[in-house]
Amino acid sequence: MKTPPIKVFIADDHQMVIDGIRLLLESDEEIVCVGTANNGNEAIRKLEQLEADVVLLDINMPERNGIEACKALRTTHPNLRIIAISMLNEISPIKMMLKQGAMGYLLKNAGKEELLKAIKNVYAGERYFSAEVNTIIMDSLSGSRRKKSHPFPRLSRREKEILQLIIDEKTTQEIAKQLFISVGTVETHRRNMMNKLGVRNTAGLVRVSFEYDLLK
Repeated sequence: MKTPPIKVFIADDHQMVIDGIRLLLESDEEIVCVGTANNGNEAIRKLEQLEADVVLLDINMPERNGIEACKALRTTHPNLRIIAISMLNEISPIKMMLKQGAMGYLLKNAGKEELLKAIKNVYAGERYFSAEVNTIIMDSLSGSRRKKSHPFPRLSRREKEILQLIIDEKTTQEIAKQLFISVGTVETHRRNMMNKLGVRNTAGLVRVSFEYDLLK
C-alpha cells in the first residue's frame, strides 16, 4: 500500500517565494502542497479548515508574524510540525521560533535537496537546521559569536525620526506637523515599520526599538 504524501502548508508574505517553494515540492511525489497564506492570521484561519503535516512559516509577515503564528498553531495543533523559513540568520529569531515550538529553521538560500530533506526529517519527528543555523546556535552556546545590532531590516532615516517621536509620545498629528508631512504619510511609515519588525501595534514598535537599540 502506497504511503500517503506529506501534506505541506506554506506561509510567506512574498508570493514569488511561495510559488518557488511550491514548484520545488511538486518535483517530489512524497510531498504535496495543501495550501498557502501571505500572513500569519491567514495561515491560522486556513489551517483550521485544512489538514497539514508540516508548515513552512516565514518570520517577517504582516498582521501576525511567524513567531506569534507559530505559538498559536502549536497551541491549537500540537501535532503540527513547523519549520521556520527566513533570511534572518541571527540567534534571536532562531531562539524565539524554537521557544514557540518550531522543529526546524531553514534559511531562504537553501537549495531544493535541503528543503525536501528538512520537510521529511521534521515530519519524521527530527529537528532540522541549515548548516549555517547550526553554526549560529553552537557559537551562541559557546559565546563566540559577536552579537549584531538587530536581526531586522534596516530602518530608513525618516522611519527612525518617526519612531523617535513615537517613543517621545507624540501623536500622529504632532508628528506630521513637526516633520511637515501628512498624517497619512506618518501612518504609512508606522505600518511599514511594524511589518519590518514583525510587531502588531505601537507598543510593539517601542518594545523592539529598545530591545534592539534601533535608533542608534
